[in-house]
Amino acid sequence: MRFYALHFTLPFIVLGIILGHLVALHTSGSSDPLSLAFTPGKITFHPYFTLKDTFIFFVVFAFFANLVCFAPNLLGHSDNFIPANPLVTPAHIVPE
Repeated sequence: MRFYALHFTLPFIVLGIILGHLVALHTSGSSDPLSLAFTPGKITFHPYFTLKDTFIFFVVFAFFANLVCFAPNLLGHSDNFIPANPLVTPAHIVPE
């Protein structure tokens, strides 16, 4: 029971850590590990990367939505399209 509880709550804990990290990154900004006095060509996180990641998310979501809605059997296994016959045992099922 504890193992199930861990597997149920762990994704929410990881999501909270990720969101907390993004909030900290937005409020204080990232540090400069090289301690350079100037950063030429610095791009801020919020307007550029947020919009870029949102656009990529919607492109990937649209691709998978089209795959699921318009071609749901495209990636299916060919054995799934054989009609079931209750009188015949499938060939891959053999007695031991």
